[in-house]
Amino acid sequence: MHHYLALDFGAESGRVMLGTLDGGLLRLEEVHRFPTGSLAISGTLRWDVLRFYDEVRTGLLKVAKRGLAIEGISTDSWGVDYVLVKGDEPLLTVPYHYRDVRTKEGFERAFAVVSKEEIYARTGIQFMTLNTLYQFHADVIDRPEILAQADRFILIGDYFNYLLSGRAVAEASLASTTQLYNPEKQAWDEALIGKLGIPARLFPEVVPSATVLGPLLSGIVPEGSTGFDATQIIATCSHDTAAAVAGTPGSGAEWAYLSCGTWSLLGIEASGPYLTKEALAENFTNEVGHGGTIRFLRNIVGLWVLQECRREWVAGGKASSYAELCDEAAAPEVVPLRSLIHPASARFAEPGSMPKKVADYCRETGQPVPETPGQIVRCVIESLALLYGRTMDDLERVTGQKITRLNAVGGGIQNTLLMQAAADASGRIVLAGPAEATAAGNILLQGIALGHVSSLVALRQIVRASFQIESYQPNPETSAAWKEARVRFAALPVLD
Repeated sequence: MHHYLALDFGAESGRVMLGTLDGGLLRLEEVHRFPTGSLAISGTLRWDVLRFYDEVRTGLLKVAKRGLAIEGISTDSWGVDYVLVKGDEPLLTVPYHYRDVRTKEGFERAFAVVSKEEIYARTGIQFMTLNTLYQFHADVIDRPEILAQADRFILIGDYFNYLLSGRAVAEASLASTTQLYNPEKQAWDEALIGKLGIPARLFPEVVPSATVLGPLLSGIVPEGSTGFDATQIIATCSHDTAAAVAGTPGSGAEWAYLSCGTWSLLGIEASGPYLTKEALAENFTNEVGHGGTIRFLRNIVGLWVLQECRREWVAGGKASSYAELCDEAAAPEVVPLRSLIHPASARFAEPGSMPKKVADYCRETGQPVPETPGQIVRCVIESLALLYGRTMDDLERVTGQKITRLNAVGGGIQNTLLMQAAADASGRIVLAGPAEATAAGNILLQGIALGHVSSLVALRQIVRASFQIESYQPNPETSAAWKEARVRFAALPVLD
């Protein structure tokens, strides 16, 4: 029996997850959960990473009281955001949130220095204003004095591994999200970094996934705490999506994955990057997975739209759960496929009154305007499902790889209305589960690093044996309506 801890950081919450591997089966238990979310300071959005660290220590103390022998700890997080450190100081400045407005300015200014075509040829990464490249370029222009003081930048997931081990690295999957990493060279793209004027000395060593960094530093848990004497800190896949893809129970050929949460990440697992003009035109990204694989995917705004709608409704006294909102959306009086949005529109990726944004989009495109929470939720879910289907069609065209099954993982799979809509909109089988693919991937990659799991194939066999997978088939009775909706969706504009 082996015990590990996954520190899983998301945009809404962070968790300390206990994983127990016993007899070829994995059991997961949430030990501690805490809110993350943005911190507004002087008109900027930041991450309160020192509070997150305090929450991690709280979780470790809870585990210590149980006396379990913890063999490994690893952190995963969202991509692109970073912490600047100097010497032994754990924090030079409070790190920016990827939704801070400075990213837009950095985005436009960077292309005056390096063309989009060159950036994509070097990195293969989808163009999004939040990428590290544009954050760094904003620093070069607007905060050169801060960069001059810094010794190193560390991406969020790797930062917590650093605080626990004392070793600052960039794990390859997380490094690849920066748009400063070359997947063909499997290293930082020094030429691109130089052209953008980013100090090369800031860039840490890149390590492959499942790298043992070293023992847990003393003083993290109080003296006398049991279970942490031989704990190793491990860089598994520090990018949460890469960990989730590793923990996806796909097998054979013709399958795509969907990591379904605040963001929706939909793609295939490939042996090498696709750096073609067509891949660039379709805005696909080439991120690194375990073992040097490429996660060829598209970032989609995901459940953020629904989360923001609910946040506003709760603030206004309408405290419905997600399940209750989906029940409202599925009610007989809510007409299916009545109104659609294009989730890739920039307005839906930015904070603000999301119900109003949905209504405004429908009004501007000449559609019936959804008014009730049920109508709005149905509009959002069906639109997301149509975007999933279109993305799979685009993947087939760009890669030449046929897709007949979609393996969906993450918290969003608990939204059964979305899962069935994804099957109907795409005309493909959807296999949903596990919800905890990120934690499962994180923990079982620790098993690979420590010699307890033999390979990625064996890892996925453990996932299939350990978790229930739900199957959703396209409904033939609604296929005509969805076919018509696909035509309408294809004509929708992507608006600011």
